[in-house]
Amino acid sequence: MIEKPIIQIKNLKRIYEMGNTLVYALNSVTFNIHKNEYIAIMGPSGSGKSTLMNVIGCLDTPSSGEYILNSNNVSRMSDNELAKIRNKEIGFIFQTFNLLPKSNCLSNVELPLIYSRTKLHERRKRAAAVLNRVGLGDRLNHKPTELSGGQCQRVAIARALVNNPSILLADEPTGSLDSKTGHEIMGLFEDLYRAGNTLILVTHEENIAEYARRIIRLRDGKIESDEPVPEPMLAKKAVAV
Repeated sequence: MIEKPIIQIKNLKRIYEMGNTLVYALNSVTFNIHKNEYIAIMGPSGSGKSTLMNVIGCLDTPSSGEYILNSNNVSRMSDNELAKIRNKEIGFIFQTFNLLPKSNCLSNVELPLIYSRTKLHERRKRAAAVLNRVGLGDRLNHKPTELSGGQCQRVAIARALVNNPSILLADEPTGSLDSKTGHEIMGLFEDLYRAGNTLILVTHEENIAEYARRIIRLRDGKIESDEPVPEPMLAKKAVAV
């Protein structure tokens, strides 16, 4: 029995009105993503990749077409319904971390659990567990200002993981990091992928996209190509060693 895709995108369009002109940010986009895939979405400025990320992340709704996330048809959901789906199904990881500067690591990671009304004891337990998982078990009470950029991104990844989401959606996750720290973060993503997580990486950097197992390339709102990565970056490095 073939497993049902975790994401089904069917003939998706997102159209914006610019004066008297219609701009097709997405134009008849169709693809599926299965559980435990590791996908990079790429494209030049204006290709539609940011719009696609916003639709996948339930931050925007399509003008037409269908988007099904884990059997939920989110194409025409209300804002309140989208907010609930975002918190339950999607773990967001941003380039700028988006951490609360005056709150410690534990409190930052707890946030999605507060929105889902998880009890305090359970919140603390789960937040501490995912911080330990990303290598920050000794930094629970540190604030973002007391951490390096790489550690801040690890906190953001822990926050994305804490609700056990269906997908992890990362927007330029190494964009604010130096190359060495960026490679360490991509190594952590590799660990998450091998542990069974579904990862969607939005990036303009070819060397970062090559850590994924499949690359979807957009141009002018359409899919230009959708192909597997023949030799993922970490695999190449392992061979080199």
